Amino acid sequence: MRRYTDYQDSGSDWIGQVPKHWDIGRLKDFVLANPTFKVPHDMTADDLVEFVPMTNVDETLGVISRFDLTPLSEVASGYRRFCNGDVIFAKITPCMENGNCAIVSGLSRNIGFGSTEFLVYRPKRSLNARYLHYFLHNDLFRKNAVPFMKGSAGQKRLPNDYVETHVFPLPPLPEQQAIADYLDAKTAQIDRKIDLLTQKAAKYRQLKRAIINAAVTRGLDNSAPMKDSGVEWIGEVPAHWTLQRLKDIGKSVIGLTYAPEDVVEDESQGTLVLRSSNIQNGRLSLDDNVYVRKDISSQRTLRRDDILICSRNGSRALIGKNITIDAQTEGCTFGAFMTVYRSKYSRFISHYFNSMLFESQSGSFGSSTINQLTITTLNSMLVALPPRGEQHAIADYLDTKTVRIDRIIEIIDAQITKLQDLRKSLINAVVTGKLRVT
Repeated sequence: MRRYTDYQDSGSDWIGQVPKHWDIGRLKDFVLANPTFKVPHDMTADDLVEFVPMTNVDETLGVISRFDLTPLSEVASGYRRFCNGDVIFAKITPCMENGNCAIVSGLSRNIGFGSTEFLVYRPKRSLNARYLHYFLHNDLFRKNAVPFMKGSAGQKRLPNDYVETHVFPLPPLPEQQAIADYLDAKTAQIDRKIDLLTQKAAKYRQLKRAIINAAVTRGLDNSAPMKDSGVEWIGEVPAHWTLQRLKDIGKSVIGLTYAPEDVVEDESQGTLVLRSSNIQNGRLSLDDNVYVRKDISSQRTLRRDDILICSRNGSRALIGKNITIDAQTEGCTFGAFMTVYRSKYSRFISHYFNSMLFESQSGSFGSSTINQLTITTLNSMLVALPPRGEQHAIADYLDTKTVRIDRIIEIIDAQITKLQDLRKSLINAVVTGKLRVT
């Protein structure tokens, strides 16, 4: 692909120069923002209508994954309305940052409803909806919008007028269509590659879990006599192993509660608080850190070989993710939504926490209102425990096996990240005219 011949300044730092023949205006010049319209007269309060929760907008692909059905009476007031062909854009954190933006399609009666946290834009004749979608879905557009969000942490919103008055470069309509067609094709190719690599990584993760599960339930000696554990979901275990509750072989500690005024910007003035975001794919991540200046008890000071567990999270799938504390994080503390399990058997138990056995007891995680692994639930969990020498042998074996698989997964994940970055940079380059689509 080539660049255009002549360029002009767009008036936006992140957009930079755009092709000279493109119009430069504000988004509100080319759309109807949050249009209002009446519900068809033949619809009754009991009729089921299509509703779009935030979570039903795919943040990667920018499509609506499905519609929920709800009675019209429940959404007739206090909700956004939109039609097929409208573009919806989430303005609230973290949905805005994640890219929850989509073109509405598939509404059976051409009317749908969603949260007022959606902004709705109906393109005028001069604007192609797919081009608008790619511009709003553009990663750089959203990153540059973050500083303008207002509100408290977790409830920040992008003001309506920021989007509507933002500089908007508009190619001629045939060129918009060509850009949208090109990006549809190219992003579909990239997405197919990402999907295949994601499936491949998932198979290796399943293999890793199967290897761990076999070792922590049957050991390494296939000829060892077995006995019924007496627990259906554990099944048979080596005859010389003992069944123990976690509370009998270790101690669980709930994390630190702190106030906003305890947080300090200068890491030299505080203690690092490890939170859920510091555990990514089974490894320590220090990309999102919080430091507090506060008295911290010895119980909540992390020790080497502690097992740090995510015990409360908005996503049920993240409950139970864990890492083992090493020299790098020894002496830090941990947040209130985390739990530490401390045991002299931690080398073996850490593998147990990454087995299907641990997950099989997750039926007791959470409630109708919150996803959490309570101390009571954690302490009551059962583990089949080998003698100490055998524990070390199993841990050594699993350390070697899992490291090899983890390296393969790291390579695959790096390939996925590279493709995701390519997708983002391609969209940005094309919708801002840095690359010419013919």
